[in-house]
Amino acid sequence: MTRPDRYVLRTVLIVALGGFLFGFDASVIAGVITFVEKEFSLGKIEMGWAVASLTLTATLSIMVAGPLADRYGRRRMLHAAAVVFTVSALMSASASDFTMLILARLLSGLGVGAALVVAPMYIAEISPAAVRGRMVSINQLHVVVGISAAFFSNWLILKIGHADLPMFTAMRFEEWNWRWMLGIGAVPSVIFFVLLFTVPESPRWLAMHGRLDVARSVLSRAHGEALAETELAEVRTSLAHEQGKTDVSPRELLAPELRRVVTIGLGVGILQQITGINAVFFYAPVIFEHAGASADAAFAQAVYVGLVNLVFTVIAMLLIDRLGRRPLLMMGTAGIALSMGLLAWGFRGASMEPALVLIGVLAFVASFAVSLGPIMWVLLSEIFPNRVRGVAISFVGLVNSTVSFGVQLVFPWELTRLGNSWPWLIYGAFALLGLLFIARLVPETRGRSLEELEEALVRRA
Repeated sequence: MTRPDRYVLRTVLIVALGGFLFGFDASVIAGVITFVEKEFSLGKIEMGWAVASLTLTATLSIMVAGPLADRYGRRRMLHAAAVVFTVSALMSASASDFTMLILARLLSGLGVGAALVVAPMYIAEISPAAVRGRMVSINQLHVVVGISAAFFSNWLILKIGHADLPMFTAMRFEEWNWRWMLGIGAVPSVIFFVLLFTVPESPRWLAMHGRLDVARSVLSRAHGEALAETELAEVRTSLAHEQGKTDVSPRELLAPELRRVVTIGLGVGILQQITGINAVFFYAPVIFEHAGASADAAFAQAVYVGLVNLVFTVIAMLLIDRLGRRPLLMMGTAGIALSMGLLAWGFRGASMEPALVLIGVLAFVASFAVSLGPIMWVLLSEIFPNRVRGVAISFVGLVNSTVSFGVQLVFPWELTRLGNSWPWLIYGAFALLGLLFIARLVPETRGRSLEELEEALVRRA
């Protein structure tokens, strides 16, 4: 590995910790919700609100994170997100009632929205085209590591609470299990905040703001001097094309020349959530308990979900710059549809089969992790022009997060009102529609610079 390669990898690994915090904060509620439901006597919609409230403010944060990152810088926005994650973890752990818990979750959503948009944007802007897909996928890898860490942390805290040891008894692990589950998230948040001081600002952001010498210096360290000059020339050409235009507003995304990329972004963004991934991640123990598993077994099976998610995200990273984005999307979405059929069959009538449900959930997570999970953010970071990238990713992220909010909010109600099979059949139908959408509209973006993609997908659209 060359020195520039090591520099890029180190920088990307630090920035992608924002993805870890997003995954951890979003998924830790899966273990918390059953205890909070009993402690605060929640109904089904309140239970859904406890899970989905984070996504509501994440949706609002996504609306402004891109434009703010364009104005103030990618690194400053990630620093702000780290502070928010720390405060919200401590606040939620000390919640004295349901209202305070919701307020803490709403605050956490602001950090989630910023990390969700800005981290992949930064990574795409500092990575060489040949490995950009793999580098952006590192962010998704950190997301799934965060999800896995949350599931494992929840299970471990539950086990510690059952251990009859004086130290754990004094720390009230059993009585305060859900508070420990939430509060532990402050530790990686502080680490992220400190490490961000060691990474540079995005070279493309620097160029956008006229700081060409600094941008050249960052690109030279990241890609080598020869490639840096070539890329900086491409960035300057792209910016010259946009010279004289005013600040970007969301209304500009309606321009005819952007219609194709906006349609692709929205379609993939909706598909990622409408197929039910956050119903699984945020309610995994509840799903397994509905299938007949005990509480302890349900928490253990949730750990399997995190591990499968992690393994297949790594597989996606290894394949994304070899096979390309489009083939993985096609195969993964087809796998999601088949997995949903298996889940619906496992939950049929009164003859539920826990083993079949577990297999169906794990197959679904594997299919998602090798396709829609990492590839959506790779595509969003690639298909939009430099000038509108922040606003466009925020807009698609807004829609993506809104769909996610709806899925999370109504899932407990769906299980109660529609039965255990119907939600999975509905998600499977959306996956089939998504497969048709990908086959017809989604292009291959592998191995092309951001400026080349802009020329191909926008100016000649």
